[in-house]
Amino acid sequence: MLDARPDPDALLAQLRSDAARSLRGKLRIYFGASAGVGKTWAMLSAAQREHAAGRDVLVGVAETHGRSETAALLAGLNALPMREVDYRGRRLAEFDLDAALARKPAVLLVDELAHTNAPGSRHAKRWQDVQELLSAGIEVWSALNVQHLESLNGTVGAITGVRVHETVPDTVLDEADEVVLVDVTPDELTARLAAGKVYLPQQAERAAQNFFRKGNLIALREIALRRTAEHVEDDVRGWRVEQSGAAGNGEGGALQAWNTSGAILACVGPHEGAAQTVRTAARLAGQLNVRWHAAYVETPRLQRLAAQERDRILAVLKLAEELGAATAVLTGSDVAEQLAEEARRLNCATLVLGRSVPWEEWRRWWPATPTPLSRALAQRAPALDILEVGHADSSRRLARAAINGMRADEGDHEKAPVHWPGYAWATAISVALTLVCAPLAHVLELSNIVMLFMLGVVGVAMRFGRGPSALAALLNVAAFDYFFVPPRLSFAVSDVQYVLTFAIMLGVGLLVGQLMAGLRFAAGVSTSRERRARSLFELTRELSAALESTQVVALGAAAVQGHFGGHALVLVTDAADQLVLPGSPPEGFDAQVADWAFRHGQPAGLATATLAAQPWHYVPLQAPMRVRGVLALSPSQPRWLLIPEQAQQLDTLARQIAIALERVHYVEVAQRAVVEMESERLRNALLGAISHDVRTPLTALIALAESLQTLPSEAHAEAARAIVAQAHELHALVNNLLDMARLESGIAGGAVNLRRDWQSVEEVVGSAIRAARTSLGNTIVQTALDADLPLVEFDAVLIERVLVNLLENAAKYGAPPIVVGARAERGTLVLTVRDHGPGLPAALLGREQKLFDKFTRGETESATPGVGLGLAICRAVVSAHGGEIAAANAEGGGAEFTVTLPRREPPEPAEAQL
Repeated sequence: MLDARPDPDALLAQLRSDAARSLRGKLRIYFGASAGVGKTWAMLSAAQREHAAGRDVLVGVAETHGRSETAALLAGLNALPMREVDYRGRRLAEFDLDAALARKPAVLLVDELAHTNAPGSRHAKRWQDVQELLSAGIEVWSALNVQHLESLNGTVGAITGVRVHETVPDTVLDEADEVVLVDVTPDELTARLAAGKVYLPQQAERAAQNFFRKGNLIALREIALRRTAEHVEDDVRGWRVEQSGAAGNGEGGALQAWNTSGAILACVGPHEGAAQTVRTAARLAGQLNVRWHAAYVETPRLQRLAAQERDRILAVLKLAEELGAATAVLTGSDVAEQLAEEARRLNCATLVLGRSVPWEEWRRWWPATPTPLSRALAQRAPALDILEVGHADSSRRLARAAINGMRADEGDHEKAPVHWPGYAWATAISVALTLVCAPLAHVLELSNIVMLFMLGVVGVAMRFGRGPSALAALLNVAAFDYFFVPPRLSFAVSDVQYVLTFAIMLGVGLLVGQLMAGLRFAAGVSTSRERRARSLFELTRELSAALESTQVVALGAAAVQGHFGGHALVLVTDAADQLVLPGSPPEGFDAQVADWAFRHGQPAGLATATLAAQPWHYVPLQAPMRVRGVLALSPSQPRWLLIPEQAQQLDTLARQIAIALERVHYVEVAQRAVVEMESERLRNALLGAISHDVRTPLTALIALAESLQTLPSEAHAEAARAIVAQAHELHALVNNLLDMARLESGIAGGAVNLRRDWQSVEEVVGSAIRAARTSLGNTIVQTALDADLPLVEFDAVLIERVLVNLLENAAKYGAPPIVVGARAERGTLVLTVRDHGPGLPAALLGREQKLFDKFTRGETESATPGVGLGLAICRAVVSAHGGEIAAANAEGGGAEFTVTLPRREPPEPAEAQL
């Protein structure tokens, strides 16, 4: 028995490595494809979580680049002061390495790992600072872009055209304990760049034209993903090496191999045993617990198969789908090349194909016989495992109900009919060339006559295809031999060299015909692909602008019907989540089948395993959240539904329609929710605001009225005055509510009736102070009016109301003295009301305009009366005049409200009197 004890030297080396690792700090790198993906944001978000968990987190360097969202994440985190360095007359802020070592936090954030330090620093590069921090046992978090890796610098420079000079050795990334990939899609990154979240507007415009092009971003993203995957693979390999000597890992401590990408590709051929190939691949995939695919390669030769053989291929592909495979129909002239490329694209490790029959093995000794598929695949993909499946007596056939009523076209699989006119034209062209060349036989060399006949073959091949071109080649060889080769008017050949000429003519003619057939085949495939892509593009473009479900229904039905022909219906659900059926259903439409597909979320009807005899095909509109309806289709070519590409096209169209329906639905839900929330907010604000101010005067009125019965007659006058005061307060509250309603209705679409006239500002200010005297009491009011104030055109009553509300607000929440100011500026009149109290609440700093919202008060909970409508009325009046109102804290304390009204030069005195 072998000694399975671990190697003592290996154990000692492992212990030393673990001890050194325990003393060294951990390095976490937030890795991204380019700037703006959110590396710093992700790093600071994680730092906030660690800080909330109680860890000592210190920010050494965090480059926010002016992004407010990123800068907000610095709140609450301890930050290390930057070290200032003098360089060429400038003061540069650099990371303070010595202060970080002295502070020695549990986690240190050092952004921009590839940064170059200012001359005179201890290390030339910031990543060298990080290495020293790690050696001191400090855990460091940093950020790095893929273009800054040394090994990828040249590659990225060639892709983007921008060479980055600040680089980091690959060993820094390889030795990192954690690599966190921060990834966004190119479209999202482009949108962030356009929104100014990556660079300032001028820098963003230049970046969008150069570095941040979509192709560059896609390539950088792929490189970043691959580089991260390599690091993960190294982690897995390192862990397995560490665990290789652990007990319980198998005999001798060896671990089993892990196959993380062992997908299977089943190669479907035109022969009888294709169904057995699919079944074997399905069993093998189930045993290995891996995904699997099935592919059929259609070549120009296979395109001419009979309809029965094509139906068998479709049946095998359908069987593969039923067994859980992802199917595809590939096109090309080389089957092995297409299958090898598909295996590489799908990352398949094993190919399963049918075994060649014995007579085919004998045929390979014939020089003209092509190489067997298994051998060709082994040559093109030597790293793939190739499994040959034995033959089976059974084969797969389509049900006749699935193929009735089909006719041939570009996407159909019927055998192409023979085009007899092409053969007739080939014969006519050969005769015409003979007649044209006969008089020229004594003028032209025979080689030139051969060229004319070859030109005719090329023309026939371009116009009519393989068969007519082959006929033209045979006829031209015969005509050339009979009419032009000595002895003329005989098929006898005096010079053996002409036999080679005949062979070349015939071979070139057949080759040209074959090439033209291949070009026609490739053109047809390209046309079909372009048609499918155009259908998806047009539908996506139209649905992006749809705002109602009726528009989505009409656009979806038109797109499906335009691609598949026949008839198409898009059925949606009502408010009760029931399928809405058409009022007059078309012929063959079955509402019960449509309802079944909707309730079960599975296709039904034509070309499915459920109710396959139906003439309609029903596809549930499966959106991300739930089924949104049913797409019903009666195609003009039912066999299209059996072709994987066409079936995938229909599923994609249905998914686009479903997503559009869900988007429209949630837009409507969001709009209703916003309206309901706003209504609820206003209702609660109104109730909360007036509950105190209405209840207080009413309670006082009731109490005073009851006290009149018991008070002596000499006290009745005092009680009456109190009742009057409370009634005036209640009256003012109701007036505010009515005024606000009137002003809001005018602003919303009505007309606020402004009685504009040329007014004296001094008179309006004085009348406002007198009108507010009851609310002001003994509060001192001062005025600071310019001596030469001109006449201004406005509604004196409403502007007086604005000043009264501002004075009352200052008396409630401020402190004396209250100063009312007015000055004339170019094109405007500026009115100010200032108090000397505590100023605006701290919660409203930076968003002072919220003070002017309805039912907003300076103090949320206060005994100060008021419902929060005074300032809202002020804003409504000022807006009706075309002006602005603002609030701010004044220098020296207190709050100051500023009203800015537009003005024009006053008329002459005579004109003003008129």
